[in-house]
Order: sequence, then C-alpha cells, then structure tokens
Amino acid sequence: MPAKCAGLEPAQLARTTVEPSNLTLLGLVRHMAEVERSWFRRRFAGDGIGNVFADPGDGDEGIEGVHEVYADFQRFRAKVAACEAAAAGHDLDETFTSARGTTLSLRWLYVQMIQEYARYWLRRSGERPPAL
Repeated sequence: MPAKCAGLEPAQLARTTVEPSNLTLLGLVRHMAEVERSWFRRRFAGDGIGNVFADPGDGDEGIEGVHEVYADFQRFRAKVAACEAAAAGHDLDETFTSARGTTLSLRWLYVQMIQEYARYWLRRSGERPPAL
C-alpha cells in the first residue's frame, strides 16, 4: 500500500477515490493500521491495547498538511512491524479465540488480511472482484 501512495501529495491522498464512497488512500492507510493491530495484536497475541485512532471515522477526517501524511505512514509501518513481530515464530496452525468465541488459526488470519487488503484495493480502484 505505501508503494501505491508514494509520490502523491497530501491533497491527492485525501481525495475520495470512487463515488459515492468517501474512501481516501490516506483513510485506507489509517484504517488498515487499525485492522492489522486489531487482528494480530489484540486478537491473536491477546495484547490489551487501545485503538490507533480515537474516533469511529478511522482517522479519515481532518487531514492537514504533509506532517500528518508522513506521520500516518510512519504509524502504519510501525503498526505492521509490531504485528509481524506478534506473529513471528508462531505456527500457522496455532489457534486463538475470537471475540465471538470462534476458534481461528493464524493461517486463517493471514487469509483474512489478504482478503481485507484486496477488498479495499478493488473498491478503491472501482473494479469488481472476480466471481468465485
């Protein structure tokens, strides 16, 4: 995701991508920082951590200047690195219990994350996913 956003100005990152969605690239970076953290750190590793962004809009409002953009990308990279560390050394078949009481594996979690990134990227590009 950072590679797709490289070289874009803050205003470009803050512009909605596909009508009628209010999704922006920066909003997607902010949202995925929270999604990664929630799944790998909070759910898989059981870390008692709070949210990255305090409001329910996933931090998509109030985008101001280059400083915030760079800070958000640094935050995203740091959150992903922490998530990688949380999963490092664990077997793909290791399980954890979801908030709903379902037993899930680390393998399932990786597939879930691939789907999450793909879903948002397809939504951002305006393409429809292929029928399965």
